This record gives sequence, C-alpha cells and structure tokens, in this order.
Amino acid sequence: MEGSRRSTRVVVIGGGPAGSLIARTLQFVADVVLIDPKEYFEVPWAALRCAVEPKFAERSLINHKEYLTNARLVTSTAVDLTEREIITANGRWISYDYLVIATGHPTSVPLTRTERLKQFKEAHEQMKSANSVLIIGGGPTGVELAGEIASDFPAKQVTLVHKGLRLVEFIGSKASAKTFSWLTSKNVKVLLNQEITVDQLNSKQTEFVTTEGTKVQADCWFNCTGKELGSSWLREGILKDRVNKQGQVMVDEHLRVLGTKTIFAIGDINDTAESKQGYIAQKHAILTAKNIKLLIKGGKESHLSSYKPASTMAIVSLGRKEAVAQLPFFTAIGHIPGMLKSKDLFIGKTRRELGLDPDGI
Repeated sequence: MEGSRRSTRVVVIGGGPAGSLIARTLQFVADVVLIDPKEYFEVPWAALRCAVEPKFAERSLINHKEYLTNARLVTSTAVDLTEREIITANGRWISYDYLVIATGHPTSVPLTRTERLKQFKEAHEQMKSANSVLIIGGGPTGVELAGEIASDFPAKQVTLVHKGLRLVEFIGSKASAKTFSWLTSKNVKVLLNQEITVDQLNSKQTEFVTTEGTKVQADCWFNCTGKELGSSWLREGILKDRVNKQGQVMVDEHLRVLGTKTIFAIGDINDTAESKQGYIAQKHAILTAKNIKLLIKGGKESHLSSYKPASTMAIVSLGRKEAVAQLPFFTAIGHIPGMLKSKDLFIGKTRRELGLDPDGI
C-alpha cells in the first residue's frame, strides 16, 4: 500500500479534461494522486486538427507533470476499488479519502507525448499521400475531420458515412442541416442512414461496402464512431449497482456516486442528463473541486453545491475559419461562430485553466 501524507488524499482516475482540471485545482489543498494510462493530457477535441496539422499538437499535448507541480502521477489504469483503496493494473494499492472517477472514454494511444506526436505525423503523411479518404461516423468528430480535410486538402475526395438520418444528431435539426449543406458545398460526399462495420475492417483496406450496398473506394479511412465509456472495470466491484445499462455511473445532485459520501464521478462517465462535451466535463470538475474543498475543511453537507445540467449548446468546427453553433435560442454557421472556436479550438483557454502559458510549447 502507498504511504500516506498527513493531509487528506484525493485520488483522481483519468487524466482527460475533467480529471486533469480537478487534479490541478486540488493539488495544493490535498494530497492528490492522478492515475492515468499515459504521461500526458491530450485536448481531445484537437486531435483531428493535429492529424491534419501535426505542429498543432505541440500545444494540445501537455505532460501531466507540467501542470501537476504538487501532485503525484501513477501511470496505469484502475482495475478495482474498495471503500478506501484503488487497485491499479500494475499491482499498486492506493488509499484515498476522496475518489474522483473521470475515466471518460478509454482510447488506445501511446504512453508518452513524444510517441503521440510521432503518431500524428504518421497520420498526416498517410492523409497527405491519399487521393481519397473515408470517414465513418457523422457525429462532431467525423464532421470536424471532414471539414479539416476539405479545407486543407480540397482536391481530395472525402466520403462521410453516417448511420443516422442526420449529422451531429445531438444538436438541433437546423444546425444539422446547415452542417450537411456546408460539407456538400465543399464536395464532401455524405451518405446518411448507412453503416460500415468497423470491426471487420483492416488498416490497409481500400474498398468498402455500406449496409445499403453502396460501394466506396478510399486510400485511407478513419473511425469516428462513438467510443465505449470507461466503466467496465466498475461492473464487478462495490459500485456495480451504480452503473446503468449505458455504462454511465449514476450520481446525485452533487455529482457523488449514488449511495456514497466520498466518491464522485465527473465528465462523460456520469449520467447527468445533458450532451457530453469537454467544456461540460470541466464544469463538473470545477463544482466537484469546490465541494471536496468544503468537505476537507469540515463544511456541512447542506452547504454542498448542486449541479444543474447544461442546456444543449455546441460549436462544431468546419475547417479553419468557420463553424456551426447550436445556442439556446438560435443556430448560426460561418465565420462568426468560427471565430469562437475554429482558429484555436480553445487550446489557449484550456492551457490557461491548467496554469500554463496559452501560447507556450
């Protein structure tokens, strides 16, 4: 078992947008341990830009130790937990006073920042040499990748296959329609209500057939379908009854796991009734950090802050200068919403929240 300091220990599992921010926020008020399978934080919504422009990754990939100057990093994954301890895949038992589960969606990425940068360069070279590209999945990830390629490589034939009846279905129908029109105006071929089974594909495949029998030829392809939630490790442990059929961890109004006092679940992993996006995960982190600080200081539970699920609001980038925005009372497309996100993808803002130079490398 890990030795403990005199201060209250907070263990954070997952170093994504929510986990990294709460670990950074609490590192000077508690003994913080971050458990993450990689040595760096990656701004997830910037990954597509990085594949098209690898230099962009220099700012969006941040070693955890850059912003965690007073916390400890355990490079591993959690495989089980008790009421007081976390067990990791590399055999460590780490005690906790408060636990924050922020495992989001597990991804298969390299251990080190250097290896991830190399991976982006390889993806760029593959894309650069291809005459045609297939994108599977028409959610925000697939749409943004199609927009990036159409903007940077307008001569390439891009085909986007989506199983739904409209693109980016979590936003309103008007925003979806505007997105469809923008992509087709850039000569992106969009096939709706059709699927390609990713599990049956190999990395060198160039010929594809959709469920509707449509044949697609592409020199390279990218899987942009939704990823499973990182909750499988919880299904056999003490929280097995707190994981719903969708794999979400059920939480109360304070973002604590139902029936617990010291375990929180934040970000995409929890069951708050809202669209799951990076800025919302960061809101979870800020509120949970505030509540844990209160509890550490001996504050009353009646003074805990409650979380109110966010209304649907999203900005989906369309290339370097444009975007489609779904706001509470209207939708917009073009350069104005693009000014909010597309140029920088909120990288500067995210770095600033971690206490880093927004323009630094």
